[in-house]
Amino acid sequence: MSDAWQPLVTELDRWHQSGKKVRFWLRDDDAIEPSSALDRLLTLSDQHAVPACLAVIPKFTGKELANYLEGIKTVRVAVHGWAHEDHALPGSKKIELGGERSEAVILEELRQGHERLSQLHGERFVPVLVPPWNRIDPALIPHLKSIDFEALSVFGPERPSAIREINTHVDLMNWHGGRCGHDTETLAQMIIDRLKHCHDHGGVVGILTHHLVHDQQAWMFLDELFSMTGSHPAAEWRDIKSIIEQSE
Repeated sequence: MSDAWQPLVTELDRWHQSGKKVRFWLRDDDAIEPSSALDRLLTLSDQHAVPACLAVIPKFTGKELANYLEGIKTVRVAVHGWAHEDHALPGSKKIELGGERSEAVILEELRQGHERLSQLHGERFVPVLVPPWNRIDPALIPHLKSIDFEALSVFGPERPSAIREINTHVDLMNWHGGRCGHDTETLAQMIIDRLKHCHDHGGVVGILTHHLVHDQQAWMFLDELFSMTGSHPAAEWRDIKSIIEQSE
């Protein structure tokens, strides 16, 4: 590994010296069907014993993905909106769970998405909502429990909410700088910043991936991150289901 990893190793050493262990979790967005990129992601996670949570788009998925995931014990499936379609008002950022449509219409789609994925995936399914583009109208959040969601997962620090948040905090992709993987030094510093917060205030470190658009830099970073954390006594990768259960 390059020297860019050393600051992160040093921070993990600090955790170990203080008798603490950091919990990492992996969320991958936009799955619909089997693909070579998804196979690469899950092969990598299996090799390093890293549980993966796939945010699956309910409208466009089906039995092909369910059959493909059959028997892969390290995978969970969460609800990635309904169709990953933009309904933003003119001049606003992209959003599916908000914008021009009524709360009733959006909540009904989410109910259908929950039902569809739970039927397709059974034990793999977790009742976690992952909003497309990590955006949701705040007015919808108090209603999520009524349609059987147990948690919400967006991007950034967790906030006080009517439903527990289990967020991601480090996105491998540089969306505004060429839609490519961030360099190792940048990503390592993002993780360090989150680790420092968790050391003092608690919480988990959520890593966000998008298998369909990864370049070689993103794949390399993920492999090296799994390797480094897998051999460090202060780091552990957790199944999102166990994180939900422990936060109850």
